[in-house]
Amino acid sequence: MSQQKTEALVEETFSDGDVVDYLQQHPDFFDRNPSLLMHLEVTHETGGSAVSLIERQISLLRQRSDDLERQLKDLVAVAKINDALVTKIHKLALGLMTTTEIAERVELLEVCLREEFRAERAALVLFAPLPGGVASGEGFLKIVERGDSGLKPFASFLKSARPRCGIIRDRQKAFLFEDNAGEISSAAQIPLGARAEHGFLVIGSSDPDYFNPGKGMDFLARLGELVAGALVGPGNSATAAGTG
Repeated sequence: MSQQKTEALVEETFSDGDVVDYLQQHPDFFDRNPSLLMHLEVTHETGGSAVSLIERQISLLRQRSDDLERQLKDLVAVAKINDALVTKIHKLALGLMTTTEIAERVELLEVCLREEFRAERAALVLFAPLPGGVASGEGFLKIVERGDSGLKPFASFLKSARPRCGIIRDRQKAFLFEDNAGEISSAAQIPLGARAEHGFLVIGSSDPDYFNPGKGMDFLARLGELVAGALVGPGNSATAAGTG
């Protein structure tokens, strides 16, 4: 039988996958058949000329090493960002613990969001009055009823009651930031309380990519828990104040 017929028969009998499976199951195949290595040719990815199997293996190992190094750098970068967020939330918690007046806590929260969390604009929306006569007004704090028509653009977010990041819609911006709505492109929306029962916090940025869906939602959830506990938690219940 000619060599061409033999090769054709082998191709019909064994697929590439069959050969791959066999070599994976018998990694010592070339140790038992070293003479075959002399006849193997592997095309170089860049030059196109044939190189030895060992050279190709070295090239693949270097590529894999580069990929792993990039992954490690990405992990380190994410770890640094997370560490910075933990520090910021810890600093805010300490500040809220040292203040006793609700009005001071609201002011501290606004300052911290602007200076520590890079909030170009922020809004705290509550569904009932705060104790101590803290009133809603233009700017950061808004006190509205849960059924307020201005909250319709937030219906999906409030129903899910989960932190959300991304591009903020025009109707949402108009309700939250009024005359400054045009400055904001992306935002983090953070529910306060179970099922957003107390309201929500919004942190806005002019950068459309700053609050992207890839942001750490766990940290935003912790921030929401902290704010809810400090402003409307046990002993400071906004709901109770609004229904009493």
